[in-house]
Amino acid sequence: MSGSRSGVVKRSVLVAGHATSVSIEEPFWAGLKEIARERGLSLNTLIAAIDAERLSPNLSSAIRLAVLAHYRDRPRSPGAAQGASG
Repeated sequence: MSGSRSGVVKRSVLVAGHATSVSIEEPFWAGLKEIARERGLSLNTLIAAIDAERLSPNLSSAIRLAVLAHYRDRPRSPGAAQGASG
C-alpha cells in the first residue's frame, strides 16, 4: 500500500512531556488535525487529552476511537442520512 492515502503513517508526538511515536492511517491523522483545529488545540494537546482518558492500552487505538467517536456523534445535516437508507 505504499503511496496509498490510507497507509499507516508514524509520527512523533509529545505526551505528558514524553516523546513517543504514534502509527495510525493518514485519514485518522487528517481527522485528528481537524478536531484539534476545531477545538483550538495543538495536536500534542489533543493527543495528551485522549491519552489521559483512554480505556485502551494502545494509544494508536485510542486515537482512532476518539476520531471515530467525534465524527459519529457529530450532528448531521438533514440530507446526509438519505444516501445511506437507499
